[in-house]
Amino acid sequence: MVHLARYRLRGTLRAARRLVVMPGGMVRPWRWQHGRRMDETSMRRLLEQLRDGMVSPDDALRRLRRLPYSDLGFAKVDHHRPLRQGLPEAVYGPGKSPDQCARIVGELLAELDGGPVVLTRATREQIEIALAAHPGGQPSGSTVVWRPAPRRAELVAVFAAGTADLGTAGECMAALGALGFEPRLVADCGVAGMHRLLEHQDLLHSASAVVVVAGMEGALASLVGSLTAAPVVAVPTSAGYGSSFQGVTALLAMLASCVPGLCVVGIDNGFGAAWAVARILGKAVQR
Repeated sequence: MVHLARYRLRGTLRAARRLVVMPGGMVRPWRWQHGRRMDETSMRRLLEQLRDGMVSPDDALRRLRRLPYSDLGFAKVDHHRPLRQGLPEAVYGPGKSPDQCARIVGELLAELDGGPVVLTRATREQIEIALAAHPGGQPSGSTVVWRPAPRRAELVAVFAAGTADLGTAGECMAALGALGFEPRLVADCGVAGMHRLLEHQDLLHSASAVVVVAGMEGALASLVGSLTAAPVVAVPTSAGYGSSFQGVTALLAMLASCVPGLCVVGIDNGFGAAWAVARILGKAVQR
């Protein structure tokens, strides 16, 4: 009889856990919502709920079988990406209306225990409307970051060859900051005055990763790569005269570098360089 009473009590508690109090006092059965974020925190919560009887095995299997996303009609927001890649989805501004940017940002922010939210390549109007709808974002150039990740210990150095490369370097810095890094910027240290780079050799030797942002002929990436054992991510920029072909010359030069292991991203892609650094150094979003 005692064992039976304990069994019934456990069953009652499990049934109670399955009830959710809605606004206005209405009580309804708890259901796992499709389309919510599926990072490691949510995955752990799902497993705990399965263990405690709050979720049935069939419900858990149904949740895991599909790649969860939220369909906004004009965009399918990928909540599963942090679990698959260890990095969150970002919002790319070009081609989207200000309202669309704000709605996607809001969907990513809806998960209270979620990771950083990044809006990139945004116009002034897109930034203003997104910040009005979702206060607390930190704008930097054309990038806005909400809810940056906790600080990381690794030192990431960003070397910008010239002043014309600072826009792309700034995008990289903002994206690195969103992922928890505190990058160090060295500006205007291109090969036209190599002594400006050599005075930063201590930084090159102590950095966990280095990003090189350079236009023109892109030679700075090879030079930096020859001076440090840290992984180097090279970003060609569209800065330069006619024969630079809007960054194509720098891109090809970096790809053809004699420094082995040099990582190269697309032209003006400071955001991609930051994400590459996070992949190289390991899990980016600490929870």
